[in-house]
Amino acid sequence: MALGAERADMRRLVIGAGLRLVTAGVAIGLIVSLLLGRTIEAELWPAVKPYDPATLAGTTLLLMGTAVLACWIPAKRAARVDPMVALGYE
Repeated sequence: MALGAERADMRRLVIGAGLRLVTAGVAIGLIVSLLLGRTIEAELWPAVKPYDPATLAGTTLLLMGTAVLACWIPAKRAARVDPMVALGYE
């Protein structure tokens, strides 16, 4: 922000960095769950199948929603920091 970035740019930067990590984790998790689906089938409830698209989509959306909220709070806080105060700590 000291070099001209707006508050919205700062929020976008922080949220984007967090969501890139979460997206990579979700992709790896989906691949592993699809590969190990038959192995964990005995641990699931009888109504849930290991390759159930609704369950996979629901858990993915829940995780992504939680990640957006978890990234939004620090992004909002980072956008409120006065650039001169932040530079003073460096």
